[in-house]
Amino acid sequence: MTKNFTPFPERRTQRLFLRKINASDCEVILFLRTDAKVTEFIERPEHRKTKNISDARILITELDSCIEANHSITWGIALKQETPIIGTICLWNFSHHNKTAEVGYDLDPQFQHKGFMNEALKAIVDFGFHDLHLESIEACTHALNEPSIKLLMKHRFRHNEDRIDSENPSNIVFELENIGSN
Repeated sequence: MTKNFTPFPERRTQRLFLRKINASDCEVILFLRTDAKVTEFIERPEHRKTKNISDARILITELDSCIEANHSITWGIALKQETPIIGTICLWNFSHHNKTAEVGYDLDPQFQHKGFMNEALKAIVDFGFHDLHLESIEACTHALNEPSIKLLMKHRFRHNEDRIDSENPSNIVFELENIGSN
């Protein structure tokens, strides 16, 4: 399977518009990468931290490069009919033969617990399984991040106790198999 993210695959849900992140989103990206509540359960190595607007601009450029190279894809989550993003969601860490990818997400705390990430995750899982024909999608989340664990379980991800996140021992690994791929 060959993945191609050009043109950028925008997605719409009942309340959301999942779109390409652009340079005008740099302040929101900086907030999402530095806010204590958003990053409470995210452990990034020093070289992957976003500390200022310049770092946010560099990150957006890197996200664009990954999309252009079809290595990963990140959507900005915006409310329908509004421009600013309220979070992000991505598919990345694709397996060698593009059969598995990892999903990652973050959301501005003022929009949490309102079902927005539920809508975004459903749209991206559908994209991964129907458009990319992935066999499975993984998610690594901190063992104490109860909202993320609940979200994943709601979408039928199952905790794989045999897998560990080699980059972060505080994380647990969840998997969702594409039952339509068999």
